[in-house]
Amino acid sequence: MNNNSTPVWFITGTDTDAGKTIAARALLQAFSATHCRVAGYKPVASGSQLTAEGLRNSDALALQYHSSVKLAYQEVNPLTLQEPTSPHIASQLEHKPIKMEVLSAGLNQLKQKSDIVIVEGAGGWFTPLNESQFFSDWVIQQQPDVILVVGMKLGCINHALLTQQALLNAGVHFSGWIANAVQPQNQHYDDYLATLRKNLTAPMIGEIPYLPDLCSSTALGQYIDLLRLK
Repeated sequence: MNNNSTPVWFITGTDTDAGKTIAARALLQAFSATHCRVAGYKPVASGSQLTAEGLRNSDALALQYHSSVKLAYQEVNPLTLQEPTSPHIASQLEHKPIKMEVLSAGLNQLKQKSDIVIVEGAGGWFTPLNESQFFSDWVIQQQPDVILVVGMKLGCINHALLTQQALLNAGVHFSGWIANAVQPQNQHYDDYLATLRKNLTAPMIGEIPYLPDLCSSTALGQYIDLLRLK
């Protein structure tokens, strides 16, 4: 657990499509079920659609919807980028610089409104935000606890262990990991899971099955065991 008065968990993934938003939704639901005031935060989001209200990102909208605290969209996602690419590229194309102080200010605002904040990153651990800074630099600065989402597919073991090593090297607290089934059939799923359980130092706090009919009302909190968070 981090030392801040409001607990914060940062969600990173083994890669772009590991399932961070699904995991974040599951965590928001699980914490809400304990009657906590929990807020979702997507500080930087690329790949957004232009609506009558302005740019909106589907991941950020999901976090807004599943937060138990009523939040304006800009509180959930202060930096919205349209181009579906790495944030540092999208920000250059759209002339919207990504500044660490904006990310931090948004997080501090949510801390004042909630008991718990679930922060969803972008891509993996080393996603660039600008020419000189990675998302991981901001996480190291803020020192939240980190939850790793592992997209269960070929290559996930290597990606998970490399990410774990990066977390350990950074000195952040690796609080737990979630196995997310990203494929309808995976004949080696159980072998992948056993290897990850053996080699990841944090506890597995959740296992989310493949959900082809996922919608906003899907109950995801049932797949999370909050008691295993360390």
